[in-house]
Amino acid sequence: MATAGSGQQATGDGIGDAERARAELSDALNAAGVKLPSLSLDAVSCAGTAPRVLIDLGRCNMATAHALAAALRLRGAGPRWEAAR
Repeated sequence: MATAGSGQQATGDGIGDAERARAELSDALNAAGVKLPSLSLDAVSCAGTAPRVLIDLGRCNMATAHALAAALRLRGAGPRWEAAR
């Protein structure tokens, strides 16, 4: 939550946004047949008064890596998205 005129978000807002982004990514991956078992928020990046929360994609086995690559290739014919902002 921001205080009036402060221009800063409370920690909970950034983490909540990141949790929603992680859930959105998980849902999209699951719809494409890909399950990343370690998909989570990076705990270290959640620390501090104004965290810049990162989503940790985690580790996966070769079968999951191949499934993810195939899902991304299917999407390759569509519009391109910015990788990072």
